[in-house]
Amino acid sequence: MTFANINGHYLHYEFTRGARVSDNTFLFINSLGTDFRIWNEVAESLRGYGNILLFDNRGHGLSDVVAGTERVDDFADDTEALMQYLGITKCIPVGLSVGGMIAQLLAVRSPNKFSKLILCDTRHKIGNATIWNDRIKVVGSEGLASISAGVMQRWFSKSFHEQHPQMVAGYKNMLERTPPMGYIQTCVAIRDGDLTEIAKGIKMPTLCLVGSEDKSTSPEEVKNLSDLIEGSKFEIIPGSGHIPCVDNAAQLADLVLTFIKE
Repeated sequence: MTFANINGHYLHYEFTRGARVSDNTFLFINSLGTDFRIWNEVAESLRGYGNILLFDNRGHGLSDVVAGTERVDDFADDTEALMQYLGITKCIPVGLSVGGMIAQLLAVRSPNKFSKLILCDTRHKIGNATIWNDRIKVVGSEGLASISAGVMQRWFSKSFHEQHPQMVAGYKNMLERTPPMGYIQTCVAIRDGDLTEIAKGIKMPTLCLVGSEDKSTSPEEVKNLSDLIEGSKFEIIPGSGHIPCVDNAAQLADLVLTFIKE
């Protein structure tokens, strides 16, 4: 395990060189209630095409919970600072859900640092204030176990639940063991984050992906994001829920590879 002091707090990360010497780095940014292990299978498929940077967002996994966290920009600040710490000057962000919101911000804030952008199961505006306020209230009073069963229904399709109950159980544990304050802070950031104008300002090749069974950011909603980004590509991963890097990792990796080779 490796940790870095980033902006005055510690982030857990893993940086590995690819199978061949390359300046290209895939930067994976995880979703609400997860840690970087969600990317393991996809990252393994991409190691032959570049370096791999995985890390736990603040308030998740083994990274610190940081007092005062309330904006998507806070997470973007961490990401850029971690890149600087590791000497990474050019990469391809692959962001899922709130990770995709973070990636959108990065693409506009520092476009010279990124060659292409991959946005998975995300939007410029996820949900609404009522949804997030209700979730914040429940988690604050009853804990993450009170919502975990419902979240699993959104993360994974019915067929995945039937075929891989052990994996669903494992990811339910991951969610429930997320620090509640880190989870709540991220909910606040998502609730208050409207990146509509940011998305319109993205000027790099972008691929927007979504699972056909995603109940958190539906295919229609992700298509709306894609329509805001000039020249972006849009792909649906059949049979996947909100976390295709887990339930359809091979197809997600194939779509990423096809895109970066174009």
